Amino acid sequence: MKILHTSDWHLGRTLYGKKRYAEFEAFLSWLTSTIQLHQIDTLLIAGDVFDTSTPSHRSQELYYRFLCDVSGTCCRHIIVIAGNHDSPSFLNAPKTLLRALNVHVVGAITESPEDEVITLYDESNTPQAIVCAVPYLRDKDIRKVEPGETLEDKNIKLVEGVKQHYNRVCSIAEGKQKKFENAGYTGIPIIAMGHLFTMGGKTIEGDGVRELYVGSLAHVGKDVFPSSIDYLALGHLHIPQCVAGTRHIRYCGSPIPMGYGEASQQKKVVIVEFKDSTMGIHELEIPCFQKLERISGSFDVILAKIDLLKLEKSSAWLEIEYIGKNVISNLREVCNEAVIGTEMEIRRIKNKRVIDKVMCAMQEEETLDDLDVREVFKRCLDAHNVPNEKRTDLINSYNEIVKSLYEKDINAE
Repeated sequence: MKILHTSDWHLGRTLYGKKRYAEFEAFLSWLTSTIQLHQIDTLLIAGDVFDTSTPSHRSQELYYRFLCDVSGTCCRHIIVIAGNHDSPSFLNAPKTLLRALNVHVVGAITESPEDEVITLYDESNTPQAIVCAVPYLRDKDIRKVEPGETLEDKNIKLVEGVKQHYNRVCSIAEGKQKKFENAGYTGIPIIAMGHLFTMGGKTIEGDGVRELYVGSLAHVGKDVFPSSIDYLALGHLHIPQCVAGTRHIRYCGSPIPMGYGEASQQKKVVIVEFKDSTMGIHELEIPCFQKLERISGSFDVILAKIDLLKLEKSSAWLEIEYIGKNVISNLREVCNEAVIGTEMEIRRIKNKRVIDKVMCAMQEEETLDDLDVREVFKRCLDAHNVPNEKRTDLINSYNEIVKSLYEKDINAE
C-alpha cells in the first residue's frame, strides 16, 4: 500500500496582491500525475486546504476538480482534515456527497471520536490501514476555561488536551487493529494525521504560519502521540521536516513558497509504502511552478542582479530591497524600467535607506503588508506610552481575542 502525504496548499493565497491560481493549478495537475505515476493508493491532505475560511469560487473549483480527477485514478482513498486556516463547516458541508468519490473529510472533532477513525480497504475488501484523521484541535475543543488561570496553566491544559484526544482516537484504532489480527489480518498499520505545532518545529520569517494558541508555549512534544502510530502525517509548518529526530513523524511542508522567505526552499511531498510488515518512506521533490527572487543590496547591486536575470531569461517575481545609504528618489521607476521587455514582475520594493531609519520609525513605503497583527498592537501600545509592566497582560488578552477571531467558523450557523 502506498500513501502520499501533502498539506498546507493554502488555495487562494496571494503574494502582495498577485493572484496565484496558475501555480496552484500547476501543482494540482502535477500531483494528479504523480499519484498515477507512483500508483498511490491513498492521499492524505493534512489541513490548510484553503488560505481563508471563505475561499473564492476559483479556489473551490480547483479543489473539487482535483478531487474528481484523482477519484478516477488508481487512488482509492482521499482523506482531508481541516487546518487552522480552514472553515470546519465549509469543508464538512459536502462530505456526504464526497464519500461517493471515496473522499473522507474531517473538518472538526465531534462527540464521537470514532468519527475520526477510518478503515481503508482494497478492491477485494481486505483491510489495508487504519487512519486516525485528527483535524486541527481548537482551544474550545480540548480545554475548559476556568477563572484565574495563568498563561502557563492554559498551555499545560492545551498540551494535555491534545494528548488525551490522540489517546482516545488511537485507542479506538488499536481496538480495530486487534480485531483484524484476530480475524487473520496481521500487520495492519495505524496512520495518524494532525495539524499542529510541534516542539522545536522549524519556521521561516514571512511564511504566514500562525501561532495556534496564545503564548506560543503549547507546542507539543513527540511523547504526546501514542506509540501505536506507525506514521504520523502532520500539517501546519511549511518546511519539510521530521519531528524531534523521529523518522515516522513528519511535516511534508507547503507545496509552493508562501512568501519570499521560502523562495529558495525545495518543496516536497512524502510517499510512505507499507509492504510485508515493513515501512518505506521517501520524499519526492515538487517542481517550482513560479520562481521567486529576492534582491537585496545597493542600487548598483540591484541593477546588476536584474541584468543577470535578464540574461537568464528569467520570469521570476521580484522582491527588491534597497539597503544603500544614498537617497534614491526614483528607485521604483528605475527598477520598473529595468524589467520592461522581460517576463519578470516586480511584486514589491522595500526602501531600507539608513537615513530613513534615523529620521523616522515608519519607512516611506511601509504598509500593513510589512506588519502582522501583533506588531500593529505593539505600535499602539508605544503610541499610547503604555508602561512595560502593564504590557504582558494586555498583549496576552489581545492575542486571545485575535485567536478567537481566527478560530471563529463564520460559515457555521
